[in-house]
Amino acid sequence: MTDETELSGDAAMQQPSRLRGHELIADYVSRLDGSPGVYRMLNAAQEVLYVGKARNLKARVSNYARTTGHSGRIARMISETTHMMFLTTRTETEALLLEQNLIKQLKPRYNVLLRDDKSFPYILIAEDHPFPMIRKHRGARNVKGAYFGPFASAAAVNRTLNHLERAFQLRNCSDAMFSSRTRACLQYQIKRCSGPCVGKIGEDEYRRTVADAQRFLEGKSSSIQQELAAEMSAASEAMEYERAAALRDRIGALTTVQQSQGINPRSVAEADVVAVHLEGGQACVQVFFIRAHQSWGNHDFYPRTGAGAEEAEVLEAFLAQFYDAKELPKTILLSHEIEDADLMVDLLSTRAGRKVELAVPKRGEKAELVENALRNARESLGRKMSESAAQAKLLQGVAQAFGLPKPPERIEVYDNSHIQGAHAVGGMIVAGPDGLMKSSYRKFNIKGEDLTPGDDFGMMKEVLTRRFERLLREDPERKTDLWPDLLLIDGGAGQVSAVHEIMVSLGVQDIAMVGVAKGIDRDLGKEEFHRIGHRPMALPRQDPVLYYIQRLRDEAHRWAIGAHRAKRAKATMANPLDEIPGIGATRKRALLAHFGSAKAVSRAGQNDLMEVPGISAATAETIWNFFNDRG
Repeated sequence: MTDETELSGDAAMQQPSRLRGHELIADYVSRLDGSPGVYRMLNAAQEVLYVGKARNLKARVSNYARTTGHSGRIARMISETTHMMFLTTRTETEALLLEQNLIKQLKPRYNVLLRDDKSFPYILIAEDHPFPMIRKHRGARNVKGAYFGPFASAAAVNRTLNHLERAFQLRNCSDAMFSSRTRACLQYQIKRCSGPCVGKIGEDEYRRTVADAQRFLEGKSSSIQQELAAEMSAASEAMEYERAAALRDRIGALTTVQQSQGINPRSVAEADVVAVHLEGGQACVQVFFIRAHQSWGNHDFYPRTGAGAEEAEVLEAFLAQFYDAKELPKTILLSHEIEDADLMVDLLSTRAGRKVELAVPKRGEKAELVENALRNARESLGRKMSESAAQAKLLQGVAQAFGLPKPPERIEVYDNSHIQGAHAVGGMIVAGPDGLMKSSYRKFNIKGEDLTPGDDFGMMKEVLTRRFERLLREDPERKTDLWPDLLLIDGGAGQVSAVHEIMVSLGVQDIAMVGVAKGIDRDLGKEEFHRIGHRPMALPRQDPVLYYIQRLRDEAHRWAIGAHRAKRAKATMANPLDEIPGIGATRKRALLAHFGSAKAVSRAGQNDLMEVPGISAATAETIWNFFNDRG
């Protein structure tokens, strides 16, 4: 339970408008008590500058009332503060949770913010089939089976799956493909699958192999290898040389998996290793995932530090925000101590529904894991700072080339893709000081039914209208960083003029736009750039800015074509049975197994449909009506 107040609604508690900074905060402190809670610092425009938590509001806020001893970042924040708001809570843990919710919602300028929308992939051994499949899984766990992860990247999962297929020969095909096979596929021929679809292996033996794969992913590789070695010796003694060779290959594949995973700690069964390195006002947090005594990869993050945060503050904010919706390990090993570690343990344990341990190891194997993560964080930040310096120089060049008042913070590039108007898709990519911002890419399925097939102007109008109408609706005052400084359009003067008219009609006329046309002979390097009110221009062939614009245009083209191909493939592969209400995967399989194709199902009578297992009279009527009432 929380209580929000400006130090109550009492008129005596309101702050005179002349107060700001240290004086304002000192005035608030005089009327605060020792309750736990959350405080917000606001500027003259009522923008939230900072959100903080406190075990004791009076003691914490009084620190800001001091006139000396603050870092440059905190001093700037205090000087801008003209107003404060407070929320009291029952416990310190509630205060921490509330603080993180407000930071996520308000994104204050001086808080540490983790810009992360990444979900991590898992390995799934599905259990909804007599012969379970093994595959990569990302997202909600809506499939019955055993999940192993998280892995740091899709590449880490694919690498592990590649080795596991060699070692255990579990199938990775879909259920539909499995049921339609009449002969073994290439996976069986190259010894990546045991061929259960065509009876090359029995259900009991396949299940034993599945159990071995699960045990391996649980970290019981040594016992599996010992058992396989014993089986190999027995097969060899019985002169079953083919089986002995297969077991030998499996043991070799398992050894390869272990070697490919690099760090495999003996004393750490399950932990995330989290290390932070700060340099030049920037931070890199490196996370290693240790599961079943195996390293399942690492990933780096670059939180916004609020220009001057210390390691403890960055780590604390990272833990609270990163584990907001991600699975928690039993132990988290940290590179630095954090303030209020006990509150963080309570918060993470509550989220996990079990005890979560935080530790800062000083010696032994755990300390070596942290040192390795810290070294990776240091090297990753060094590479990123080098790339950022080059990117900043390119953006400065873009500003000079096109007469922009300052280097753009956000460039949006648009392109369309279609085949004679069919399966039309618009694509938007985004670039900025950190390079390509792939989490901000967007696809737009062209919905306009009155568009002439192949009308690129009409498609671009729909895309831009949808994009900027949403921006105007959600952020009319442009307080977020979602508004672009520059639009790049694939096209010449006609496209730029059309886009200009669209933007004028939307009331957005202050965003620079440049059309990129192929130029003479449509030759790469002879691009012409078109702007409203300016003559076409070109850049020297060796100009890095020209190469940069070409890369952005090509990336937008790649993104739009990929979206178009995916949409076209989905339409090509669409099965009309998917559109029938009440027909799920099980009934769909039963119908296809009975009739052979969706077309045959569409021609069947209701009595014929009722012959299919699981199809009742009511369901048969629904199916018949779907196909016979469509016209």
